[in-house]
Amino acid sequence: MRILLVEDHIELSRWLAKAMRDAHLTVDCAHNGADADSLLLTQDYALVILDLTLPRMDGLEVLKRMRGRGNRTPVLILTARGGLADRVSGLNMGADDYLAKPFELEELEARIKALLRRSQNNEAITLTCGALSFDTVSRTFSYGGELLALTPREHAVLEALMVRNGHTVPKEKLFQQVFSLEDDANMDAIEIYIHRLRKKLEQGGPGRVGITTLRGLGYLLQVVQ
Repeated sequence: MRILLVEDHIELSRWLAKAMRDAHLTVDCAHNGADADSLLLTQDYALVILDLTLPRMDGLEVLKRMRGRGNRTPVLILTARGGLADRVSGLNMGADDYLAKPFELEELEARIKALLRRSQNNEAITLTCGALSFDTVSRTFSYGGELLALTPREHAVLEALMVRNGHTVPKEKLFQQVFSLEDDANMDAIEIYIHRLRKKLEQGGPGRVGITTLRGLGYLLQVVQ
């Protein structure tokens, strides 16, 4: 899952980005409202975490423009402006959740997970495909009842396929979900992670899962018959 973190406090932004990457999320960071608005014009995200007090463009204006363009990406407002009027304004303008600073990281992570589940139109705690399961709370994969060891990018690729289980996922979409704007990578890198995942998944028994390549279309996660 690729998310946009909009926070002008650089140290807080770095700390939050690291925590989210440790939770197997791909993170782009913007430190002012104008940059956030530009990214939202050109990039696709599963979630936006938005501060309100930002240089160059207020967070509420970023949200207003975003919703005015028909962008329905979930937005979690994370701000020191925790007064009732600010909360009401943010929610009425289209925010999906609102968390005031200071906050506990555990609560932020729980809210992020809940919004991501909702954005996938699936409130289920556990997603399954054959012997493969994904716990959306712990954000871990199990295969045949055993924890599946994955690198962060293997995890990102498999999660993108898992949430679209039964549907073909284009390579371009996988690339967007796996790599942030800071990463130095090209589209062919996806094939490396697909190959590694196939090696790990081929060890399964009953309910074994495979990744099928549909040329010109993308990749499909499915149970191997």
